[in-house]
Amino acid sequence: MNFNQEKPIFQQIAEMIENQILDGFLNADEQTPSSNDFSNIYGINPATARKGFSLLTDEGVLYKKRGMGMFVTNEAKEIIMEKRRNEFYTNRLPEIIKEIRRLNIPLDKLSELLKEKDEEV
Repeated sequence: MNFNQEKPIFQQIAEMIENQILDGFLNADEQTPSSNDFSNIYGINPATARKGFSLLTDEGVLYKKRGMGMFVTNEAKEIIMEKRRNEFYTNRLPEIIKEIRRLNIPLDKLSELLKEKDEEV
């Protein structure tokens, strides 16, 4: 994983864990890698990794078992999907709509293209 300069590293760590949950690599009540694991694997400060975990804990995605580590909450997947949907609707979709209008793409053609791409993915 190469971290980009667009977002703080702790947010990118949080997104990595979110992606693992959404992709089914981490499920409810499963333990996450530790902040020290992230620190060692990615060569980052342990405090930075902990800040990413803390963000997810504050959002209700992770919970801490004293002396054992961090675990995925039962609601984690739904919390993440709702957050990301809202971000998509608010931030990305308006730009996509502007580009669709600029390119004068008919909605029926767009619907066809979406179906085709969905089948490819």
